[in-house]
Amino acid sequence: MPIINASILAGRTAAQKSALIRELAEGAQRALGVREEQVRVVITEVAPEHWGVGTRSKADPEGQI
Repeated sequence: MPIINASILAGRTAAQKSALIRELAEGAQRALGVREEQVRVVITEVAPEHWGVGTRSKADPEGQI
């Protein structure tokens, strides 16, 4: 049973998260040859101030990439 963990910045819509779940699950089904009901997808939303790129937080306007 594949379990896919995706960490994303907080603020995406429910529709975007739903689309991500669908795409990840379908990719796992194709790549691994598993059934839909065997795939688990877990999304963890991270606040921008808890996400760093290089030396800057994503909450820092100068840290936007």
